[in-house]
Amino acid sequence: IGQAPGIHEQQTLRPFAWTAGRRLFTWFEIAGIAEREFRRSVYMTAVCRCFPGEKPKGGDRVPTKAEITNCSRWINSEFRIVKPKLVIPVGKLAIESILGRMPLAESVGQVIATTRDGRCIDVLALPHPSGASTWTHTEPGKTLLAQALDLLSHHPQWQTLKR
Repeated sequence: IGQAPGIHEQQTLRPFAWTAGRRLFTWFEIAGIAEREFRRSVYMTAVCRCFPGEKPKGGDRVPTKAEITNCSRWINSEFRIVKPKLVIPVGKLAIESILGRMPLAESVGQVIATTRDGRCIDVLALPHPSGASTWTHTEPGKTLLAQALDLLSHHPQWQTLKR
């Protein structure tokens, strides 16, 4: 689960299709799955459906609470239809949409069991792969990202992709 499509994703109609996507798929390769296989096998979605626009000083604007609320019926329906056993929220907004507000240091680097629509799911949060963030290059982010990727590579649902 991502935050929202960026301008490039909106143009290519592919989630995580630009700079952050290249970094994200590098992480997934560390965990044992190449981008092509991932895109072929995994359902990808976002908290918000539309590009929210740019910030006045450049970069993508974070969706507003109203935009998130307006799009919530889509992601809620997807959970009911797809019935995931493993969810990978990418970035603070996506993590908050699944786990509620918590610091990245408390959500990244562990598998958190939660319930959604009466079903148990594992949540393995990842930081946003944006180059704008230094979190993954400093501690504790560097270590927690490595832990998350190791947990991901050994998760039973992830293992089914490797076959």
